[in-house]
Amino acid sequence: MTKPSRRPDAAPPADTAAAARAREALSRKWSYLLSSVVVVALSREELDAELGAQLDALCAALHRAPFDPAPFEAVGERLVALGHVNEPGLRRTVDVLGKGLLALAEFRSHDQHTVHVVGGIGALACGFAAARARSILDQQESMQRSLLKAAHDAQRDQRQSEAKFEGIASSSTNGVLIVGLDGRLAWSNESIRAIIGREPEPGTRLVELIAPTSIVVFREMMERVLSERGEFEREPMQLVRGDGDFAKVTLTASLLRDDDGKASHVLVMADDDTELALLQGELRRQSLHDVLTGLPNRQFFTTHLETVLRRADPEFGVTIFHLDLDAFGLVCNSLGARVGEHLLQHVARRLQTLMSHERAMVARFDGDEFGIVVENTALTPDVATTMATINADLGEPTYVDDHGLAVSVSAGVVHKPAPDVDPVELLRTADMALRQAKRDRRGQWELFHTNEDAAGRRDAALAVVMPGAWEQGDIGVAYRPVRELATGALAGVEALLHWELSDRCAALADESGLILPMGEWLIRIAAGQAQWWRQRGEMDQQFGIRLTHHQSTDADLVSRVAQVLEETAMPAARLTLTMPVGVLGVADAADNLGTLADMGVRIALDDFGLGPRDLAWLSELPIVSVLVPTDLVKLQDPRSAALIPAVHELGVNLCVDGIETAEQAAWWQERGADLAIGPLYGPPRDAGEFLRKLN
Repeated sequence: MTKPSRRPDAAPPADTAAAARAREALSRKWSYLLSSVVVVALSREELDAELGAQLDALCAALHRAPFDPAPFEAVGERLVALGHVNEPGLRRTVDVLGKGLLALAEFRSHDQHTVHVVGGIGALACGFAAARARSILDQQESMQRSLLKAAHDAQRDQRQSEAKFEGIASSSTNGVLIVGLDGRLAWSNESIRAIIGREPEPGTRLVELIAPTSIVVFREMMERVLSERGEFEREPMQLVRGDGDFAKVTLTASLLRDDDGKASHVLVMADDDTELALLQGELRRQSLHDVLTGLPNRQFFTTHLETVLRRADPEFGVTIFHLDLDAFGLVCNSLGARVGEHLLQHVARRLQTLMSHERAMVARFDGDEFGIVVENTALTPDVATTMATINADLGEPTYVDDHGLAVSVSAGVVHKPAPDVDPVELLRTADMALRQAKRDRRGQWELFHTNEDAAGRRDAALAVVMPGAWEQGDIGVAYRPVRELATGALAGVEALLHWELSDRCAALADESGLILPMGEWLIRIAAGQAQWWRQRGEMDQQFGIRLTHHQSTDADLVSRVAQVLEETAMPAARLTLTMPVGVLGVADAADNLGTLADMGVRIALDDFGLGPRDLAWLSELPIVSVLVPTDLVKLQDPRSAALIPAVHELGVNLCVDGIETAEQAAWWQERGADLAIGPLYGPPRDAGEFLRKLN
């Protein structure tokens, strides 16, 4: 056999060398595992080349848009064409490709590839089942024709034919019956007894063995046989078993003639389709279930969700949970993938047990993510109770390969969605709620809200166009005053990114990754403006800039700031950089904070909650100022304000952010706050207008 050539459209994507090596490794693994359970008429080298070409075809299909699963189905058919590829061979193929394709670097960049791979594997299994069924039917038909020919030849030589026919019929795995023209049984072999679970008595009317649902089809077939419309007739139908159940068979009937050529009997052969039906059912089950845990997969879950939404109780509705194991990557990295797989199996079993008292489906999506849909009733616990039960159960230590492990899950929850919502859209919103729940937290759950979805989509759209807006000059730098609460005097200036389309410019840049170059640009523009005002004698105040999470933990932050200070000649002591409290536990942020303080840059903390832990940071780090967030400023909680003297004792001044009214300013001044920022003192303005408003 010649080696199959690789098609041009099957070439690996850009980073061809790495992609080609990854594909070759996967195809060799496929070849090795397949050859360990099947025997094909190919050498190992030929099988490697054959499967390499098939893998290229699958990869090309996954890269093609829109996705078409037909190449996967063709590969399933090709496996059957190789010869002797049985169910274990298909199982190895599904296992290797199901994991291997998603592990290829070229398919990690887009979540949609996961859906396509799952659908493709299902198509491959269907193609295999269809081709296998055709092969089985061809073999059966060939045997039937041989039997028919043997039976007809036997009529020409009665003395030899009777012994020959009986020997063939008796040893056949197909059921064989000889029926008189009156429809009564004259003879049957052992195989028919195995198919229907009992021995039909001679003289029994054949119609009595036919299931009620198949009687009409059977009578029509026999009428065609007796009227000699064709050489033989073939129809699928059901036979009544001795235990009252039904056996799926395919009946083939033809006339037997005597020496004078007259019809004497009808030869009926029954092919047992039970095994084929079981094989098809198993292949379908495998295409809709996760190989590792046995749970339904995302495809099955999505289809089931559509049905559940239609039949949901209008009062109680359904609830969808999208679960993600916390710190699962830590388990795999430290203890190995085998322990991780066993942990996933443990979690799958526990989730099934916990939801067994509800009308619910538990599914594994991919990786360490699971899905649950619950058809609620009056007795169904609320979301908080369900999540607490799940985390309490999984939090109990269990031994996995001699390692005592306990896990928690974070979850995105959609409760009582509209019955006409698209299941795919529903899973998207659950995933979005999950991502919200996992932000800087573990073991938490977040309920999806429609208004949050609208805001999230709007922010996502703005984040996409932000680079272009920045390049075109639509994003600039604005300034607002920092005032002394006691006197109202100007204590400093805060510089921030300004975009007419969104007041979350810095947050969107932080989420999209644009904040690192844009944040450096902000510091450079602000420092340059400060120096310009200082040189003209117009202002010589402290300049403050708030850093985002990614800026604070950027390994190049110190070098970026040092370069700006050198280029603009701005004194380091005139620059205040504010870091969010949430980054203080991150090593890179702590290193940056200490180094910048050593350079003379003043360091402040944002989102300072006036709690005991927040105060502890002030005694451990070189902090000169803290900013109380807007929500706490509006709350005006005396218990929090009571800690202000402790802040002052540590040599730190306190700035309240978001002052809107004179009453708020007076309240915080009385509690000892030093500085204030907010609408009361004016909105952010460009440099020229800011200076004019000060004068």
